[in-house]
Amino acid sequence: MIQIRRRRHHSVPALNTAALPDLIFTVLFFFMIVTHMRSETPPADIRVPQGEQLTDTPKKHAIYHLYVSRDGTLQLGSQPVSLQQLPARLEAERRNLSPEEREQATVVIKADRSTPMSVITKVKMSLRRAHAFRISYAATSSSSSSSSSSSSSSH
Repeated sequence: MIQIRRRRHHSVPALNTAALPDLIFTVLFFFMIVTHMRSETPPADIRVPQGEQLTDTPKKHAIYHLYVSRDGTLQLGSQPVSLQQLPARLEAERRNLSPEEREQATVVIKADRSTPMSVITKVKMSLRRAHAFRISYAATSSSSSSSSSSSSSSH
């Protein structure tokens, strides 16, 4: 007589997830360490103007944000600065860069839309004394007022 053997149903072993929380916290810790936290806070009264033909600033590692309020108050990064102190402060910031990065360093002027052009001109002359010739102007796109771009121009 022929015996028919029943196939045993092999079950898939359960996946051991005991080490999963350790792995998740390790990855979270890694990203917390390597992520650059934004430390500058712009002045509350800066309203960037709108623009038509905007381009993004190409490199992000050698960019200095200079906020100009409508009354002419300046802020380099998160630190307030006067127009007379601007060249020395910018030069001190650029000292940490390599010569190649120093040449590529860009100052992004984020001026309030109602800032007089005479103030912007004084700021540009002060930047020229600091040998900062790569200047970009921040603006918002006229098609969507919430996104921020910058129109770049080199002088």
